[in-house]
Amino acid sequence: MMPRLLILSDPFTSPAYTPRLRCLCDYLTAQGWQIDLYTEKGEPLPFEHVYPIHEIQVYRTSSMPEWMVKSLASLCFDWRNRFFSRQVRRQIAGQSYQMVLCCTFSTFPLRAALDVAREGHIPLHVDLRDIDEQAPNAQYQSHRQWWLRPFRMWYSRTNIRRRNEVLRQADSISCVSPWHADFLKAYNKHISLIYNGFDSSLFVPCDRRSPQFTIAYVGRVYEHPMQDPKLLFEALKSIDLPLRVSWYTSEAGEQRIRHMAAHYGVESMMDYHGFVPTSQVPAILQDASILLVLSNKAYESGAHGIMTTKFFEALGVEKPVLCVRSDEECLAEVIRNTHAGIAATTVDEVTAFIRDKYAEWQTNGFTRQAVLPEQRLLFTREHQARQFEQLLSDAIARTQ
Repeated sequence: MMPRLLILSDPFTSPAYTPRLRCLCDYLTAQGWQIDLYTEKGEPLPFEHVYPIHEIQVYRTSSMPEWMVKSLASLCFDWRNRFFSRQVRRQIAGQSYQMVLCCTFSTFPLRAALDVAREGHIPLHVDLRDIDEQAPNAQYQSHRQWWLRPFRMWYSRTNIRRRNEVLRQADSISCVSPWHADFLKAYNKHISLIYNGFDSSLFVPCDRRSPQFTIAYVGRVYEHPMQDPKLLFEALKSIDLPLRVSWYTSEAGEQRIRHMAAHYGVESMMDYHGFVPTSQVPAILQDASILLVLSNKAYESGAHGIMTTKFFEALGVEKPVLCVRSDEECLAEVIRNTHAGIAATTVDEVTAFIRDKYAEWQTNGFTRQAVLPEQRLLFTREHQARQFEQLLSDAIARTQ
């Protein structure tokens, strides 16, 4: 009989609605696993699923007063985790599982997952997509209200302490980058690296001829120093080619890029589109001539181990990746190992890369990166799901 798995997850949010977990659930269900997934109720789920998703309403309204009161209670008493734990345990009363899997980008619902695992005397596996320490001073939240930042920093320190208490007691942990794995070894030696990746049914190579040479960026643009696209703008200033740089980003990100483009005098090369539905992303990547990944040198920015999903999607469509600036760490290493493109450290590197790909586009009408096939397969969601299945099966076998 196939195992029965209880999954506790942070809320599914747009635009991608946690593809790492969704692909895993689809795969395990197809393999015969029985799954019950509990998460916090948020926006309506726009995707189909054959496994049950139980949504627990934590916030009754969208009002700021309720959010502030419950956030303060969560900071002081871990209220959100405790409430979620009570609700899950009440709903699963009388049912038996072989394992608890907790998937989160933060701290919620780690405590709830530990409570359930303890009560049922079953193993707990924790999958962390992000950790607070990867971006000091909550740089990835810098687009939010400035007056909330001190509160968020306080909240972050408290959550890190609570997270580490759970990690020390978990049976095993998985994470998304080598830096994460090295960092988390201080709390639990049973660490496995399972990278982020791409859906190989959606992100496939497509050699369509394009009348325009386009460098495309899809995603958020964060404040310096977490990302530093300066090398790109310096290169564009000296390149006399009829190319376009298309930005699919937020309004705040667009403003940052407009400011930089004006500073370097390359406004005429830019166009802006705002965020687009997830369903449109594969075609945008397939039609681009170069796909841009924004990063910065890790030991200058303080941001470590960030492996953006957009890089893996570029790998899937086999388009040339231009990473500016190189993090000189995990991301640069994977770009190098896969032959996906370049993680640039100088303006000359960026200039030469753009000119080389422009010449290829002139000849063929499109570009195609010679990604190593065996490396590309390692970053599919299907491969990751198989890695998860092996981890979970091993953990269950150790307790039987």
